[in-house]
Amino acid sequence: MRRTRAKPPCRAAGADRRLLPLCAALALAACTAASTYPPAAPSTGKRTPPREAEFHPSQLLKSDTDAAAEVHLQESLASARLLMEKLYRRNPRELKKSGFLTVEAAVERGFDPRYAFRLPELKGAHGTAAIKLALAPEYGGDRVFAFAVGLAGMIVLAYGDKTEIYLTDSLDPQKLYNAARNVEIAAWKLAQARDADGRLLLLSNETAGEVKNLSFEREFGKLIAYQDAMAAVAAQRTNRVIRRVTQGVATLVFLPI
Repeated sequence: MRRTRAKPPCRAAGADRRLLPLCAALALAACTAASTYPPAAPSTGKRTPPREAEFHPSQLLKSDTDAAAEVHLQESLASARLLMEKLYRRNPRELKKSGFLTVEAAVERGFDPRYAFRLPELKGAHGTAAIKLALAPEYGGDRVFAFAVGLAGMIVLAYGDKTEIYLTDSLDPQKLYNAARNVEIAAWKLAQARDADGRLLLLSNETAGEVKNLSFEREFGKLIAYQDAMAAVAAQRTNRVIRRVTQGVATLVFLPI
């Protein structure tokens, strides 16, 4: 009785293995490509989880690096949003200036995607200009709103002023690096800015007493880490060298983006 010879393995298996990285990237994009503006939710003092998203054909136009960039941006905006909530809790007088009845209403206004962090309340100030406005002693408006909206807007600018990244987009590692340094500068200025009587313009970390509140410092640290990580990835992808900048504490200025 003649034995039937086994068929050789299908050559397409190798091709399937080569497609695995692409499939993994698409799966990641499908799971994380929700609107990078964190969703509306009651304030809990914790980071708002990203809303789940269904697969969309546009995800086919994203590389794994693009998907990672969107995740980093989404997490960065979640941190900026949480900082806004926490600053309102520490500085309730600023909420009274805003005209909003609740912290949630003020935050939703600041992160409304229709305005892309260019709010009419700030009279044209955007990004680092809004942060400077918030910490100017003569400013009479809502300092928390200006600071947080400026911080978020500055970070989005570092990603090409976009909240969705595609294969045709190119991230500038220098801008991402500069954004990380600007977060450091913003955190330092927030802790130092005072009025004519020597009082802090905005309260943040609490180091006095037995119980210390360093939650602001931790959130700023996350923001810095997200931008530095993406700067390194973008530099490797584009073979570009990041120009490192060192500034003295007395002359700290925001870097261009």
